[in-house]
Amino acid sequence: MGNKRQDYISWDEYFMGVAFLAAMRSKDPGTQVGACIVSTDNKILSIGYNGMPIGCNDDDFPWNRESEDPYNNKYFYTTHSELNAILNYRGGSLEGAKIYVTLFPCNECAKAIIQCGIKKVIYADDKYADTPSVKASKRMLKASGVEFVPYEKSGKEIVIKL
Repeated sequence: MGNKRQDYISWDEYFMGVAFLAAMRSKDPGTQVGACIVSTDNKILSIGYNGMPIGCNDDDFPWNRESEDPYNNKYFYTTHSELNAILNYRGGSLEGAKIYVTLFPCNECAKAIIQCGIKKVIYADDKYADTPSVKASKRMLKASGVEFVPYEKSGKEIVIKL
């Protein structure tokens, strides 16, 4: 028997890598976010990224944050990565699953995470930690027993040539 290689990536690196790869599908010019939902036995259940709902052509809707026209901003139209991943899942219950996200979930996504039974959130970035949305999110996640932990970066660089 030969020796196995030792430089393979960990489960956390793998799933967060999938979330970052999913984020690259987002057409949002300002913020690209990805999510990967994983079962308790380390199987990928679903993936999502922030974008327009199915049937809404992303060329026909705004991508700006602010505008003179109050309805001409992306926040009315885009679906966040976490919600997309939850809605994309077709296998039944997500009870006990964990979700890897590139950005800490907002309060609306936290509600969906809690309601579908996900029990752990692993996040790469918490740049909006001081906003009311993220403060509310953390309060709800704590109250409902959903664990949230920062992703521990390994410093590995993964290059994919396509």
